[in-house]
Amino acid sequence: MNTPKTEWPSSLGDDELEELDQYLRGHVGEGDLLLDGVHGLLSAVTVGPTQVLPEEWLPEVLHEPFTDETEGNRVLALLAKLNDSIRVELDVDAYEPILGEVDTETGPVLSAAGWCEGFSRGIDLRAGLWEKRLADDPQLMELLGPVMALAVDEGILSADAEFEKLSEDEYDECLTQVPGVLNAVNLYWNEHPVSEAEIEAAVRPAEDKEPHEAPPRQRSGHWVH
Repeated sequence: MNTPKTEWPSSLGDDELEELDQYLRGHVGEGDLLLDGVHGLLSAVTVGPTQVLPEEWLPEVLHEPFTDETEGNRVLALLAKLNDSIRVELDVDAYEPILGEVDTETGPVLSAAGWCEGFSRGIDLRAGLWEKRLADDPQLMELLGPVMALAVDEGILSADAEFEKLSEDEYDECLTQVPGVLNAVNLYWNEHPVSEAEIEAAVRPAEDKEPHEAPPRQRSGHWVH
């Protein structure tokens, strides 16, 4: 089912997206997420194994106190609306990832790098649950295949083996599969919810866990951890 954009509930209009984009660009530090990354982060949170509260994901988006209360309330309202829109758009088959642009010799082209970086950070917010299930159930890894391919291609995630760069057609094909991936992953967690044992293992104190080094991520030529 394809629902016209004007009928999408809770979706941000172009002016609102531009407003949020401009705020984020004006308050960005090295390695911070821009609008495409925030959308990827919230997308992972939306389809993930357990609820992630705003107080958990907001520190990934906002990194300094608001100097103007009115502006702060406006930004928080836009972020809440963006977050709510993802679930609704997935439900009505109207979801599209927000992509950034990179300059090339032939002009600007769309890039999933920022969205993938944000998606990976959204997974990190429930890293223990995602990592254990990905290790135990190859079905989940298979469902995430197109997103993983984009993330590896953009250098956001490292891979054990060498992979050739995706062709333009392959890259575009992976992009077109992103909405389906999110719906499939959301359905997966609904049909295979996390167990109490998985939750307990994920929330163990850090000192009780085996040392774990996160895979390197790269965004805009800078390494971030």
